[in-house]
Amino acid sequence: MTAGIAPGRATRWLIGVVVGGAFLVPLVGTLLYTLRDIATGELTGAHWAGLVDPANAATLRPIWTGLGNSLLLAVVTVGIVLILLTPTIILVNLRFPALRRGFEFVALLPISIPAIVLVVGLAPIYLQIGRTLGTGAWTLAFAYGITVLPFAYRAIQASLDALDLRTLTEAARSLGASWIDVVLRVLVPNLRQGLLAASLISVAVVLGEFTIASLLNRQVLQTAMVVVQKQDPVAPAIFTLLALGLVFLLLLALGFAAGGRRSDARRKKARATEARAKEAPAHDPETKNVPAGDMPVEEEPLKEEKVSS
Repeated sequence: MTAGIAPGRATRWLIGVVVGGAFLVPLVGTLLYTLRDIATGELTGAHWAGLVDPANAATLRPIWTGLGNSLLLAVVTVGIVLILLTPTIILVNLRFPALRRGFEFVALLPISIPAIVLVVGLAPIYLQIGRTLGTGAWTLAFAYGITVLPFAYRAIQASLDALDLRTLTEAARSLGASWIDVVLRVLVPNLRQGLLAASLISVAVVLGEFTIASLLNRQVLQTAMVVVQKQDPVAPAIFTLLALGLVFLLLLALGFAAGGRRSDARRKKARATEARAKEAPAHDPETKNVPAGDMPVEEEPLKEEKVSS
């Protein structure tokens, strides 16, 4: 039944070409736009070389500042996901399974709330944050942590569902491991793929988010490109391509990490199978296919008892 439903090879190629074209056509158009001279229309790399030109330093300074703020935000947001969200999900699954449905509803709720509504609710909170912690761009990590919560939760929860969480935890605790050792040395290695996916999604959301940063008057990569576009329309397009390239490299790294883990698992399984084959007793080739009831039985010679006269 599955073979009849699965698309044929030609259909898969057609879907791949259509989807690939939908992604590649805008990217190729943007790349050609950055390589074309606005005055003459000829292809040139002057715009890319202008990124390191000292004459354009004042124009591009907001972008470099915004890029640094965005990278700092990405690190802080990933830290929130790994340090706060991951132990909370593990705790809910282990100790409070009855609360899992409610926790899942709360975690997925931000995906249904528009960013403008979030800003309206977070504005009074950020007013107090600005008075206590300052108005640095890194404070946006609290809002971004809410934004990435649905995506990070699903990635981590999917990895948890693939594990026998309770058995692993009880086995580690029975061997004397503390709860910190259970999380760091037992669960986290098994959740590596989900944690990498959650981190990648967090970085992608931080690098692409504009509404919250703009309405809260914070300078990040997206808001800086809007400012610079009024003076140099090509530079923001170049940084857009660079940001997409960075996310693509992170995606490749995630794929290689997941593939390496699967390869390690296959090698371990092959070694275990080989070890079991070596430990198995060798069978006699003449009797290994003979049923047990048909095997000949050797009769022991009867010993004659001497009768004393």
